[in-house]
Amino acid sequence: MKKGKKYIYLDVCVLCHPFDDQTYLRIRLETEAVNLILSKVKNEDYRLIVSPIHWEEIKVISETFERIDLQERLKTLGKSIEVDLASARKRAEELCDLNFGVADAAHIAFAEQCGAEFISCDDSLIKRCSRHNIKIWCGNPVAFCEKERLR
Repeated sequence: MKKGKKYIYLDVCVLCHPFDDQTYLRIRLETEAVNLILSKVKNEDYRLIVSPIHWEEIKVISETFERIDLQERLKTLGKSIEVDLASARKRAEELCDLNFGVADAAHIAFAEQCGAEFISCDDSLIKRCSRHNIKIWCGNPVAFCEKERLR
């Protein structure tokens, strides 16, 4: 799949999943899916898009090891893409008017501008995306792996 690599956009809750309580089956499954996705990014099968909102959210994580690990992961695996910030802000404001949270709206606006598939572990966010005119695929890490037939 190295030709025409797909862009993917992981929100911060997905990136933080390996640090969550793995005794819950769902979290363990989603964490395994995230690890599989990131291994495909390392193999350059996908491009992981990073936006300024990632850095803003991650810099306030109080757990030092988690914060540094996430920053290093994004630096190594992620790719910043130039977007029209005015258009992204306008789209984020439209999404906020539809009751999306500010950070969620910004993540989605950036993902839409890049044409990236949006991956989140937040069920209510994914449902909200399906109810509104989101221009990209949105789903959880397990659904992404199933859709892409990742192994």
